[in-house]
Amino acid sequence: MKKNTILILVVFLCFFHAASAQYNSHKISLLGHWFNPSEPAEPFYGIKYQGLFGWADTVNNKEYAIIGSGSGTYIIDVSTPTNPIVSDFVLGRKNNCIWREYKTYGNYLYAISDDDPYNSFQIIDLSYLPDSVHVVHDDTTIFEFAHTLYIDGDKLYCSSVTLAGGSEYYSLAVYSLANPELPSLLRTLDEDDAAISSVHDVFVRNDTVYASCGYQGLFVYKFNDNNTFTPINSLTSYPDQGYNHSSSLTPNGHTLVFCDEVPRNMGVKIIDVSDLQNISVESTFKSTEGATPHNPYIYSANRVVIAYFQDGLQIYDISNPANPLKTGYFDTDTIDGVGNNYNIPNAPYHGCWGAYVHLPSGIILASDMQNGLFVLNADLALGINNLNDENNINNINVNLFPNPISNSLSMSFELKLSESLLFEIFDNKGCEIISKKEFLLAGNHTKTINVDKLSSGVYLLKITGNKTFFAKKIVKN
Repeated sequence: MKKNTILILVVFLCFFHAASAQYNSHKISLLGHWFNPSEPAEPFYGIKYQGLFGWADTVNNKEYAIIGSGSGTYIIDVSTPTNPIVSDFVLGRKNNCIWREYKTYGNYLYAISDDDPYNSFQIIDLSYLPDSVHVVHDDTTIFEFAHTLYIDGDKLYCSSVTLAGGSEYYSLAVYSLANPELPSLLRTLDEDDAAISSVHDVFVRNDTVYASCGYQGLFVYKFNDNNTFTPINSLTSYPDQGYNHSSSLTPNGHTLVFCDEVPRNMGVKIIDVSDLQNISVESTFKSTEGATPHNPYIYSANRVVIAYFQDGLQIYDISNPANPLKTGYFDTDTIDGVGNNYNIPNAPYHGCWGAYVHLPSGIILASDMQNGLFVLNADLALGINNLNDENNINNINVNLFPNPISNSLSMSFELKLSESLLFEIFDNKGCEIISKKEFLLAGNHTKTINVDKLSSGVYLLKITGNKTFFAKKIVKN
């Protein structure tokens, strides 16, 4: 019998909720909606739900949303997007939490909170799903609480880390996941750059760390093979500057999008990082006056999805970084179809906290602080095989074979217009596994990608260009 000590009665109170309100939206449609009506709001801001992540179970061919609440963590089966169902619930060490954040590594879910003691760092084994999940670590021996986390390769980056009982604080700490059930500390940023008072969030690719350091700005480091940090550059003064909150990087590594969370009404910044020795701001934009940009997520070479608090989920075409164009939105914060809640007394934290954009099925997940989980179809806003999107041309028609694949993936396609195409394959964590860019003339083409080194599982193929977007789930035997 599988040992399960975390399933509690509250799971049975959770159910699919067909929303009665008409949510303001453009080119994004609602597939499913879930919230637990008995979930209490934390008393200071009235937040019920926060961090969000997704996980694809390649063994059972299922997809899950992982959403944090004041009381703990819900693991929700979204394999049928119109009917989200709670698979399990993990009670947090501390109740009435404002922050919970998540990342996965293989079948392990890493769950943190940044609320005051008494708290804990949790590691949850998802491999027992769809039956249940198992908590394999719920303790303060590694650390007690942290603000955010990111996984790059086999390293776990945790920002604003506090050890048990407040005994020590690290602005940023890196842990080895060689033993995923017991991460071990490799290095802290404080050892190499003590001038950074706190790191709010990080985006890491190939050991290059983009650190959002609040009012100190953006700092870029290299985490070296000898487990030390080397500073590369920083951006400490820029237009419409506030509290540098979080960032996301395009697949080619040329463009970084970041959000300043505080004060409200800061613009989203698009940054040229193609030369890390010469970082510059290319543009600044806002959804509407009054709303708060929170977390950006790069979906493809030319799309960014933004969890935009009071304005819900926003999607922009950033193929021209100097002129971003809104292609769609879904306002999770709509009240009775009227509009946004910019000025609720003592409650600036309202609306869409986070999103997840890398599930193989292509559905988009969004978490709303008051309204729970939204399962969305954003194909039109993302420009996927869409003839009617005024900002895109359906420039490609692709036939993949075979699928499932074995050692190689072949594709035949017709390009209507000549352009450079980026061919990418992502794993179920949203990590880029294969990337190849090539200029192709208009006409018929056949291409083959060698995938013999990929392990069995579900992957996502993307083909992107200025006028091209194609995405499809592929299965490796």
